[in-house]
Amino acid sequence: MARKIGSRYTVHQVIGRGSAGTVWLGEGPDGPVAVKLLREDLAADQVLVGRFVQERTALTCLDHPRVVGVHDMVVDGSDLALVMDLVQGTDLRTRLERDGVLDPLVAASVIADVADGLAAAHAAGIVHRDVKPENVLLDLAAPPGPGGAPRAKLTDFGIARLVDAPRRTRATRIIGTPDYLAPEIIEGLEPRAAVDIYALATVLYELLTGATPFGGGHTGAVLRRHVTENVPPVEGMPDGLWRIISECLAKAPASRLRAAELASRLRELLPELADVGPLAVPAQRAVTEEAPTPGEAVYAEADAGRGTHRRRRGPAVPLVPGPTPDSTRDTHTSLRRPSAGELASYAEESRAQRTQPAPAHRRTRAQLIRRRRTLAVLIAVILLFAGAAAAWTAFAAEAPAHAAGAVSSTWCPRL
Repeated sequence: MARKIGSRYTVHQVIGRGSAGTVWLGEGPDGPVAVKLLREDLAADQVLVGRFVQERTALTCLDHPRVVGVHDMVVDGSDLALVMDLVQGTDLRTRLERDGVLDPLVAASVIADVADGLAAAHAAGIVHRDVKPENVLLDLAAPPGPGGAPRAKLTDFGIARLVDAPRRTRATRIIGTPDYLAPEIIEGLEPRAAVDIYALATVLYELLTGATPFGGGHTGAVLRRHVTENVPPVEGMPDGLWRIISECLAKAPASRLRAAELASRLRELLPELADVGPLAVPAQRAVTEEAPTPGEAVYAEADAGRGTHRRRRGPAVPLVPGPTPDSTRDTHTSLRRPSAGELASYAEESRAQRTQPAPAHRRTRAQLIRRRRTLAVLIAVILLFAGAAAAWTAFAAEAPAHAAGAVSSTWCPRL
């Protein structure tokens, strides 16, 4: 059944659902459009509505072929809607789940397209803040890119920032999807362009391996890994791709590539990837159960109602609890930000794990040589002290005799 949105748009049927709202196939003055109706609880928030209106100019002026354009923003009674380009295709998450990991050439081409879109947004002063496969659309109506790769468009610009209204999240909350959160967001710093680069590198890693580098297990464990752990190299991954991913996953935001640099580096690499097949990865990661540590227990409430902490190590961690979630995959959440003490405990735990001695059978020859040298020095020092102690004891025993002889000699009567 048709439904009017404002005075210019009519929506006909639901074509997608997400944690922030529902996407409808609609009709506007210039033809078909996609209309994203935000949740009613968001529309009831006057602070968010005000921010929504303020963002209108920035988002509607973001015009780039690699970005799903926003034509209009509608505030009409209880309706809060984004009117966007209608893209004929599917999202990257659906493609990944349907077909598995992508060829490196296809993955690099798709991510280069997304990086182009981010470069345009960052130049306009807009940070996406929620880059993930669900927000990348593959335009199947457009001519394919290198190696037959579908052309990609980034969507939902500004949604994270719109939902992150002061009255809703405050400084003690984190907005985003934990698998893709940059360390500085978890540590409480203001999200800047570098957070999008970190998230996009995470998506590239996921397209190649089938899993995010820090995903799996309890949400608190995921956040801790972002802050304290580094990603080890992946066996079989082309060196050029690995260098790009490791640079973009740097803990320090200033060390990451900029969006335009990322797109350029990936496209320079495409000829080398032409004959490289997909990485050999397990069909499904092992199911693990991670009991939260005391520092992680504060996140347990994020899983209330799910009845389990048992998670598959895979593309994303389910996050948003609720009686009637918008979809089977909840991909956007508001989490309590870890305190400084909790972050310090995460780092301390990580350091302790790194400094634990390796088992005897795993010690290298160099470690054994260093250990033997240390023992030799220790034995030499002990022997030196033992010799000194023996000499002192002998000297102390002879001293009284010498003293007595000296007195006798002095007082001997002269004849």
